[in-house]
Amino acid sequence: MNPASIGSLIRSFVDGVIVLDNRNDILYYDVNDNLQLNLSVGKNIFLFLSWNQETLLENEIYQITINEKKLAIEVKNFSADQEYLVLCIKDTTNLSTNQESRLYCLEKVIESLNEGVMISDSDGKIVLYNSAQEKLEGLDSREILGKHLWEAYNYNPQYSEHKHTFKTGKPIFSRYRAHSMVNGVPKYVNYSTYPIQKDGETVAVFSISTNESHLKNQLHQTIELRRQIVNSDTNDRPYKNGTTFSFNDIKGKSMSLKNLIHEAQNIAVHNTDILIVGETGTGKELFAQSMHNHSPRAESPFVAINCAAIPETLLESTLFGTVKGAFTGATNQIGLFEYAKNGTLFLDEINSMPLTLQSKLIRVLQERLVRRVGSNEVTPVDCTVISASNEDPEKLIDDGKMRLDLFYRLAHTSLYITPLRERTEDIHFFIQFFIEKYKKKFNKEVPKLSSALLSMMLQYHWPGNTRELEHLVENLIIRVSENDKEIGIDHLPAYMKKKIFTAPSIKVEKEKELKKNPFKSIFSNSQEHYIQKTLDEMDWNISKAAKSLGITRQSLQYHIKKHGLVRPNSN
Repeated sequence: MNPASIGSLIRSFVDGVIVLDNRNDILYYDVNDNLQLNLSVGKNIFLFLSWNQETLLENEIYQITINEKKLAIEVKNFSADQEYLVLCIKDTTNLSTNQESRLYCLEKVIESLNEGVMISDSDGKIVLYNSAQEKLEGLDSREILGKHLWEAYNYNPQYSEHKHTFKTGKPIFSRYRAHSMVNGVPKYVNYSTYPIQKDGETVAVFSISTNESHLKNQLHQTIELRRQIVNSDTNDRPYKNGTTFSFNDIKGKSMSLKNLIHEAQNIAVHNTDILIVGETGTGKELFAQSMHNHSPRAESPFVAINCAAIPETLLESTLFGTVKGAFTGATNQIGLFEYAKNGTLFLDEINSMPLTLQSKLIRVLQERLVRRVGSNEVTPVDCTVISASNEDPEKLIDDGKMRLDLFYRLAHTSLYITPLRERTEDIHFFIQFFIEKYKKKFNKEVPKLSSALLSMMLQYHWPGNTRELEHLVENLIIRVSENDKEIGIDHLPAYMKKKIFTAPSIKVEKEKELKKNPFKSIFSNSQEHYIQKTLDEMDWNISKAAKSLGITRQSLQYHIKKHGLVRPNSN
């Protein structure tokens, strides 16, 4: 093989190649013009390149600067009909052509980002985990790198989002979850996951996690400033986006309500789908509207629909729209998903949606595409979906009224509104709040509540929650005379007297519920600890733990995933 053949073979991999004989004379060269080396065949290489040494050592890499160009020259030995030295030249000045330098720079950029970045390969092994991700999740990259994701985070491989994205090639947008736990405390991050594709095939997957606390502070400040400006200009209601309420309209003094409001505000800034669970009259739509007005989508429409108020035959066309001729009387009409645009669609009483329609809703929530009834074309939708249920989703799933996969798509996160009977401090507050409200409305001075009536109201179970309490106080203000010394039991409407006197006390109700099903009586804030304790006691035997909790295996699996529970490492 002659020198030209050797040089041309290597040239495609480097910026320049020079073939030398055993005297270091140039036999062949092919170098990028922009390097300006001005070489000549037959001349000694040291006439053109300035090195301190007089010989070239095989496999050494020499760093030199010529014409303000930084070059890396690697010496290789090549044997054919005789021995040749081959100089492989790489221009380390030009990042566009120097792959190693580009990779180094990109890694430095990723390491300096405030956003967390994690990359996994085709086997699900973590190949990059930057400092910001360490801070967000409270983990050490030295213990993470090289491990499979499910080993690093201790979960079942079938639930791996990176694995799913690698297989489908579809990104996962704006999730808010905790994958790691530090000292028993879950570390929640907001993240999106994307495939890296080359030549049409997925070669890796990466996630970007935002610095949640910094992002939330900025969004809170921006949104609150905008709200203050709007409120200073006008006090008219409803807002132009289709809402009536904001978080300022949610009243109460109990810590559970304040914590709930704070939780709702934190969730609102992330633009994620959410399921609000609460009994009738707890204010689910009040929270939904408030979250919309607290979110970055506040300027966009808020569209609400009660799934129980529309017949099944019309609900599908109402949500997804129709095309002319789809059925008798059908016209070209957009559905509420399209009408909401990039705002919020509120699906109230989602528990009333028929199973046949639930499967269609699942596809829309998964793909963010809607197909109008009677059409073959699909339309992208970008709205956040807030749904509400006045029944426990766990019970709905157990009873076959809600599909488990629909729950997972509706409830990227969940908000549980505590019933009024569990917030005695708020009962006190609302009694006085509604008395003052209706005194002004009816322009009427009224006496105080009697101690007997107040005691009964505090012990009453309030199945209708705040709505029922407001209705009762309004009736009392209407019925009491300004000459009465107090508002007493006699001022109660007849039907309310019967309800209050025959209703069991809160204590009795709780005892009955606890006896029937111990798990149901535990408040959502302590569920995680109770489930974890039961699982540990049963050595993580799912069947035994479910039986002890009084729920099904399927429900227990759902709660394990919901709370991110993991089995402790056994020695």
